[in-house]
Amino acid sequence: MSNRPDFIVVAGLSGAGRSTVADTLEDLGWFVIDNLPPSLLPSAAELLTKPDSAVERLALVAGSHEYQEDLVSFLNELRESATRVRVLFLDAPTDVLLRRYDQTRRRHPLSANTSSVADAIARERELLEPIRREADVIIETGDLIVHELKARVVEAFSDGDLEQLMQTTVMSFGFKHGAPIEADLVFDCRFLPNPHWIPELRSLTGLDEEVRNYVLGQESTTAFLEHMVPLLEFLIPSYVDEGKAYLTIAFGCTGGHHRSVALAEEFGRILTDNGHTLRTRHRDLESKEM
Repeated sequence: MSNRPDFIVVAGLSGAGRSTVADTLEDLGWFVIDNLPPSLLPSAAELLTKPDSAVERLALVAGSHEYQEDLVSFLNELRESATRVRVLFLDAPTDVLLRRYDQTRRRHPLSANTSSVADAIARERELLEPIRREADVIIETGDLIVHELKARVVEAFSDGDLEQLMQTTVMSFGFKHGAPIEADLVFDCRFLPNPHWIPELRSLTGLDEEVRNYVLGQESTTAFLEHMVPLLEFLIPSYVDEGKAYLTIAFGCTGGHHRSVALAEEFGRILTDNGHTLRTRHRDLESKEM
């Protein structure tokens, strides 16, 4: 991967998906600036070119204003630096844009100076033509749903891993303290033998090796893992494809100290080894420490 700073201009017709693209780039770790006035373009460049800048990837979402020629000149100057410059242009057929405006009942940003939405769209196409000619990537969004547009952006401006857009958490909890309201998937581990009833394990938690070995050493745990891992390997990418931003997988036992903790740790380890990015937390161990 190049160490050069990255700069993207996101341009396109109003209603073609600029906001969706901006949100997606932000989720991918880009620093996003929306509708920056032309007088501040040099300041945006400094965010990337200053030696001590913490910004390595900057996305500028350009509006449909009269300064497209200024933006093109700025891009040409920036391309002469060490910055990697790319332009993404979003387009859609006029009939699709008209339908979207009718459904949302939003005013077109150029409607004040035109007689109809169709005329505003036509005027906008004229204004955007200079930046469209500079585009490195053009995405036609007329036939795309939101999730498909996000996938196109990930494919073009990341390593292609759509799962980056979903934050996955594997957590443990105790049913006696209530099920976590944020959980999407809840699995009851109380069918497993309880280490609480073994005196030498009672004061320990599922983070301790003795409890972990006890829980994972049960035949029922082995069978549970054999059934659950394929299920989660099916569900996680399915949720990603559906455009889910957060996924919380919760394992519960009675008190949230032994079985659920050991299992959350083990599932977190297995899923991480399988290439998933996630975090692991133990709700009722955390509350115990407070």
